[in-house]
Amino acid sequence: MRKFPQLLFMKRTLFALLLICCYAVTAWAQDRKPAGTFRNGTYIKVNPTTLINELDVYIEQELTEKLSLELGITGIYTDYPDYYLAKKIDFGQKKPNISTEQFVEGRGLGFRAALRWYIFSIYEGNSRAGGTYFQPVLFVKKVFYPNEEVELLGNKYKESASKDVYGLQFLLGRQFTKGKIIFDPYIGLGVRNKIYYYHNFENNNGTVQASDDKLVSVLPSLQLGLKLGLKL
Repeated sequence: MRKFPQLLFMKRTLFALLLICCYAVTAWAQDRKPAGTFRNGTYIKVNPTTLINELDVYIEQELTEKLSLELGITGIYTDYPDYYLAKKIDFGQKKPNISTEQFVEGRGLGFRAALRWYIFSIYEGNSRAGGTYFQPVLFVKKVFYPNEEVELLGNKYKESASKDVYGLQFLLGRQFTKGKIIFDPYIGLGVRNKIYYYHNFENNNGTVQASDDKLVSVLPSLQLGLKLGLKL
């Protein structure tokens, strides 16, 4: 029960993102040119710069000649990079009581929603998802860490942990194509809110005590990467 409110909030956040995107699609669709002057292109992309710990897959759908909607799904197969950010880099912050092994074996899922505005388009014709763009991104992630067994006073106990992440990014990039291949380098700034949950046991003067703790960490982030993809 202690995690249910956060899961409910994550679902509501994702639902709100979808509502915002649907509203934007409806509003901008009124601004489109007559049929025959613009064809809505669709692009699928991956982000090789994040493959060290997760697989990011994106679908970009053109809405108008200047605006597109980008949705992404993230499969997390290890949370080891966060081990350095949360426990190895020390600038006076509190550290979650989660072991290295739990970080390494962390698994999770994430979702992203973004509207992309092409400020300076470099292509003419039926499909124009190319050029310099500005893109605000909202995302949510959930990471589950494996249980870890500890032995205290001759008995064995299982410690558990998980993490919720919510964030906002502002990206500036320049997308271009070579045939059907998409190149999408970007830079940006963002902020993310990480909430760690952990259920641990400890020996307190000969008595085993259980504790349910939560650690909230809000930090800025620098975004730098490259997406590669294909035009469908």
